[in-house]
Amino acid sequence: MPTPPPTGPLVTRETLAAQLRDLGVEPGEILLVHSSLRSLGWVCGGPVAVVQGLRDALGPDGTLVVPTQTGELSDPAVWSRPPVPREWWETIRATMPAYDPLVTPSRGLGVIPETVRTWPGALRSAHPQTSFAALGARAAEIVEGHALDCRLGERSPLARLERLGARVLLLGTGYDTCTSFHLAEYRIPAPLVEIGRPGPHGWETVTEVSIDSDRFDELGHDYERDRPVVRGTVGAAGVRLFPVADAVAYAERWLAVHRSREEEI
Repeated sequence: MPTPPPTGPLVTRETLAAQLRDLGVEPGEILLVHSSLRSLGWVCGGPVAVVQGLRDALGPDGTLVVPTQTGELSDPAVWSRPPVPREWWETIRATMPAYDPLVTPSRGLGVIPETVRTWPGALRSAHPQTSFAALGARAAEIVEGHALDCRLGERSPLARLERLGARVLLLGTGYDTCTSFHLAEYRIPAPLVEIGRPGPHGWETVTEVSIDSDRFDELGHDYERDRPVVRGTVGAAGVRLFPVADAVAYAERWLAVHRSREEEI
C-alpha cells in the first residue's frame, strides 16, 4: 500500500519567521516557547528550521528560551508512566546518572526544546529536574543561578523572565504546558514535598514546594477570557502570545480561589 503524501501546509524557515512577526513577535524580545512540531504542518527542515525561524523573528538581540525538563531524574517509587517493579528501586537509585547540563537530554517536551538545548552557544540552567535552555543576547542572565532547591520559583529562570518582561509563545500547545503558571504556586500557601533524585555524590533528597499542572487548561481558558492574549496561526498551529508577568499575576489570584492546596497533598 503506498504511503500517503504528507498533509500541509508547507512551512519553511522564512514563512515561520514572517508569520511570527505578523503575530507580533518583536526583534530583541525574550520569548519563552512551548512547542509542538507536529502541529505546524510539514516543516521543511524540521525542528532546525523552526529554531532558525524563531531566531530570525527575534533578531540578533533577542533571546529564545525553552524548558528542558528531566523528570526521569526522580525517585522510581513515584513513577507511573510506566511504573517499575519495587525490587528495582534501590538499584535505580544507586546507579542513575546525575544531571549534567551538557549531556542529559530533555524528556517529554518534544524535539524543538531538545534542538535548542544542543544548539551551538545554548546555555542551560543547573536544576536537575526543571532546567531551561536559552539562546541569544540575554541567555546567561536568564539561566544562571537556578537554585537546586527551587524548581520553578523565585530563584529559577521563570522569575528572571518575569522581571525582564519576557513573553510566552504557545506554538501549537495548550495552557496545560504553560510553565509560567507554576511560579504563581510559589506565591500562595503551598505544602512542601520531599523530592528524591540522583546527585553528584549519590542519591539525595531535597524539600521543595509542591507543584501540579492539574487544571492549568481551565486556568488558561479563564486567563484568555479575561486578559489580552494575542491569538493567531503559524503554519497549521494555533498560537498564543502573552506576557509572563501578566500570566503569573492572574494565576496567583486564580489558584488561590479555584484550587485548594489540599487537593495536591
